[in-house]
Amino acid sequence: MPTRHDIRNVAIVAHVDHGKTTIVDAMLKQAGAFAAHQLDSVDDRVMDSNDLEREKGITILAKNTAVKYHPKDGGEPITINIIDTPGHADFGGEVERGLSMVDAVVLLVDASEGPLPQTRFVLRKALAQRLPVILCINKTDRPDSRIDEVVNETYDLFLDLDADEDQIEFPIVYACGRDGIASLTKPEDGTVPADSTNLEPFFSTLLQHVPAPEYDESAPLQAHVTNLDADNFLGRIALLRVEQGELRKGQTVAWMKRDGSVQNVRITELMMTEALTRKPAEVAGPGDICAVAGIPDIMIGETLADPENPVALPLITVDEPAISMTIGTNTSPLVGRGGTGKGADAKSAVKDRKVTARQVKDRLDRELIGNVSLRVLDTERPDAWEVQGRGELALAILVEQMRREGFEMTIGKPQVVTKQVDGKTHEPVERMTVDVPEEHMGAVTQLMGTRKGRMDNMSNHGSGWVRMEFVVPSRGLIGFRTEFLTNTRGTGIAHSIHEGHEPWFGELKTRNNGSLVADRSGAVTAFAMTNLQERGVLFTEPGTEVYEGMIVGENSRADDMDVNITKEKKLTNMRSSSADSFEAIVPPRKLSLEQSLEFCRDDECVEVTPEAVRIRKVVLDQKERGRTASRAKR
Repeated sequence: MPTRHDIRNVAIVAHVDHGKTTIVDAMLKQAGAFAAHQLDSVDDRVMDSNDLEREKGITILAKNTAVKYHPKDGGEPITINIIDTPGHADFGGEVERGLSMVDAVVLLVDASEGPLPQTRFVLRKALAQRLPVILCINKTDRPDSRIDEVVNETYDLFLDLDADEDQIEFPIVYACGRDGIASLTKPEDGTVPADSTNLEPFFSTLLQHVPAPEYDESAPLQAHVTNLDADNFLGRIALLRVEQGELRKGQTVAWMKRDGSVQNVRITELMMTEALTRKPAEVAGPGDICAVAGIPDIMIGETLADPENPVALPLITVDEPAISMTIGTNTSPLVGRGGTGKGADAKSAVKDRKVTARQVKDRLDRELIGNVSLRVLDTERPDAWEVQGRGELALAILVEQMRREGFEMTIGKPQVVTKQVDGKTHEPVERMTVDVPEEHMGAVTQLMGTRKGRMDNMSNHGSGWVRMEFVVPSRGLIGFRTEFLTNTRGTGIAHSIHEGHEPWFGELKTRNNGSLVADRSGAVTAFAMTNLQERGVLFTEPGTEVYEGMIVGENSRADDMDVNITKEKKLTNMRSSSADSFEAIVPPRKLSLEQSLEFCRDDECVEVTPEAVRIRKVVLDQKERGRTASRAKR
């Protein structure tokens, strides 16, 4: 079959923080994507363009870029299309979508940490699609690097995933992505490759081992929609890979929809990616990754084909969701009243607030267009919906994006998505890899024991750190991270990945302490806080507006306690015999959105507004909660 030697399509996959985006930065700079005067002003991790990606330091969305590589032998320039994929298991849908666009993958592994759960996940997906793999050992300059061991662990991982002989014969590149240096010769542990000054060995390995796209000259047009974007002028933009034939600007094509129907549409605009920008183009051939405009309702996984001979490509499939939570309209007494509850300073801030059920539903429907791993289901209530996703982080990112857009919502406690197998309930389980200093090993084992986790493997590399692998129900990991960091004094590192379903593990009790619940509305006073801080840990500070049923702290005991946190000191006209004794207020614990979702119990939920995140009881009225509790006991 004819091949296109002027193009290569490759995805870079790895675990979180193993250096994917950093090495893409170096590839862009060394391939001449930026002019000389721009090099000093280019941001680090330039592919992480989303605000949340920059704040959290992780890649959330799969993005593509293209570099023009000029071979050193003076041949024709070659376009290398690079897909930068997320490293977190919760965004696995983005990885699966990215792999459908490429002909090979670069598996990036940290020279110290070695293969971790997400390395296993992305490699399993690549091997299942029969994609060739190039192994890149990154961060060779880390003082604790152990290159030989990590290469052997990667070989073991390939064998564990039943890779065949061709797939195991992979080339190895050693790199320091931060310095933009790669080599085919193994450097000493803890050093930068000495026989190279750039990424030239990495580029030449890509050209040698990434197959050039093959095509059939007589085949009709087939192009697969793999991603969506939006433009203020062009409307919805579909990113697609041309599998066969040619796609031209102004051409009429058959749009093959998910429901099986076919409609003829016209391509009004065709663009190709060059570095970080999209430039207008006239034609895209087999193997090209391009963007088209002019089809307002096109969806991911659909096909653009020849109108006279339309042949559909297979739809993109993703793994089942594992975690769900309810997202509904804000039903608290402070709805639409700003961060303090006393009304926003600017009238426009309240006016632009999105608080209705229609606005929330429209936003969730919009999210479904570009997020293939998400599901939105109706509930018994008309103002709340069940949103299912891969993991807690993926759902928390969605809520954080909505709150920044001005939405006010009530979020229910995250739950697991169960399924019935042979009449029995099965729940999702995760494989968790934990790296901790040796002195915290006992605390972690005990923590996992209470969450029904079983240890599968344990290894000690002699560096003072221990690596343990657990299989634990996804239910047990809701609220795990905060407790884990507390028990390991902030030193532990934990990563998990979906491992399938197992029979229901039974009841889990993950939070031992109850809540301190406000019993009336008003503003928090320092006097009341001083008296209450011995009862537990408080979440609010003086002056904060609270309402009945709002959770203001964590009780030191197992049951909930209703408290008056708005109590003021009584003033009399009698002089005190001794001066007032002033007691320092312990600074309140500020909970982030993820921590608030972890803290929730079944009868609690989280109120999310652009200014504040509050935890509250589902039933606000104190007497009604008491009646419900007594009925449950009877």
